[in-house]
Amino acid sequence: MPKMKTKASAKKRFTLTGTGKLKRKHAYHSHILTKKTIKQKRNLAYTDTVAKCDEPRILEMLIK
Repeated sequence: MPKMKTKASAKKRFTLTGTGKLKRKHAYHSHILTKKTIKQKRNLAYTDTVAKCDEPRILEMLIK
């Protein structure tokens, strides 16, 4: 049986931290930035962690 492949979309969007949590980026930070406030754009630039309930599905996509 062949090896399971990692989902390329998940590979591009998520990274594992040293403690095993999943890091993600915020949405809405790629275009139409003129109408967004500086505070909103600054907060969207930072990374966040994935919710606990979503972690198993994402880890399955990453085959970790």
